[in-house]
Amino acid sequence: MRTFKKYFTILAGLTLAAISFNLFLEPFHIDTGGVGGLAIVVSQFIPIPESFFMLLVNATLVILSFLVLGKELTKNNLFGSLLYPILVELTSPITNYILIKDLDMLVIAVLGGVLSGTGYGLLFKNNFTSGGTDILNQIVAQKLKIPIGRSMIYIDGIIVLIGGFVFGIETFIYSIISLIIISILSNRSTLGINTNKLFYIRTDKYQEVKTYLLNDLKYDVTIFDTYGNASNKKSKLIMCSVKQKDYYKVKTAIEMIDKEAFMIITNNYQSQNANRMVPTFEEE
Repeated sequence: MRTFKKYFTILAGLTLAAISFNLFLEPFHIDTGGVGGLAIVVSQFIPIPESFFMLLVNATLVILSFLVLGKELTKNNLFGSLLYPILVELTSPITNYILIKDLDMLVIAVLGGVLSGTGYGLLFKNNFTSGGTDILNQIVAQKLKIPIGRSMIYIDGIIVLIGGFVFGIETFIYSIISLIIISILSNRSTLGINTNKLFYIRTDKYQEVKTYLLNDLKYDVTIFDTYGNASNKKSKLIMCSVKQKDYYKVKTAIEMIDKEAFMIITNNYQSQNANRMVPTFEEE
């Protein structure tokens, strides 16, 4: 059942991305990088269906991935690489039923970004990709010993810039808007929307801080013994996941308890197997 749900989610993600490509990106030359963006550019010079071009490039990259990255890393790229171009072809008639020519280009760029970003997020959440330049990014990152994020900037950035030269500066700007939305939403879909803040608090008054969090706000805490390399002394580190609405209340209270308290505060996307998490009352 879990495997069925996983592959159904992946299929849904690929379908959303394919619909977005046919409905918003390809007809308006919005180039957001990847093999899809390259296909939009190439089709302006060579009379070749975008879906066939994507299938050809993806198949080539899958073979290259198998040779360079190995079987394990290629496995999760294979499904999306071959299925995505097929879904692009199958969903291409959607433009006959949904007409959006009268929409403002900004709206089109935003809708394309939202639909694509949601689709890619469903893929990334299950450790799958749609293939294409995702494979190339992995290969370049491994061979050049650079972070994959930098590899993505180089490869997809070049494709987007080419689109800018071919389709003009205005379309280039809309492509960037859509690309930013895709990036934000795919990350949000993967990580979730953070509703908590995670506090790391190093303080000499850890008993007072612990009492405040446990008794006043009913938050559970974890306490670590730490050693400061610079101060050359032992101290206590409190870790506590706090509801976002209590963020300023907790931060202010800790500063009042100990002005010298050292705090690191990060986003907390998921708390698993927590003992308890009881929210405080709303602010008056």
